[in-house]
Amino acid sequence: MKRKSKLIPEFIEFVPSELKDGIIYISMIYGTAVHKCCCGCGEKVVTPFSPTDWKLIFDGETMSLYPSVGNWSFKCQSHYWITNSKVRWADRWSKDKINAARAHDRAAKERYFGTADTAAESGKLEPGIWQKVKKWWQGL
Repeated sequence: MKRKSKLIPEFIEFVPSELKDGIIYISMIYGTAVHKCCCGCGEKVVTPFSPTDWKLIFDGETMSLYPSVGNWSFKCQSHYWITNSKVRWADRWSKDKINAARAHDRAAKERYFGTADTAAESGKLEPGIWQKVKKWWQGL
């Protein structure tokens, strides 16, 4: 297993069935990027673009993803940044830090997409647009 230090962006419509090492496949149509884990374990890493997930920056030559890629569900538990197509390795996170980040991500999705019915109704979260549409639709 050899760690990658660079990923080459390749813009595609559909993700190929076999991923090549060192390539990050970017589908703007489907709003996602896919690559093999940079640690060399071979796992498929999917990074969807959305207000609550990853953001892609392409400068015509290189690409960057924000935030970092933390593969907490993989055996390798690799963690890295992709900036200007270069892979920068990050420190390994503790289970507590991983759980806190997952909770933060869930809360961000709930706030944005309004999927936390009970939390929104209890006043703990501001209802999102989908929650408002659902409530309006049910009131018809």
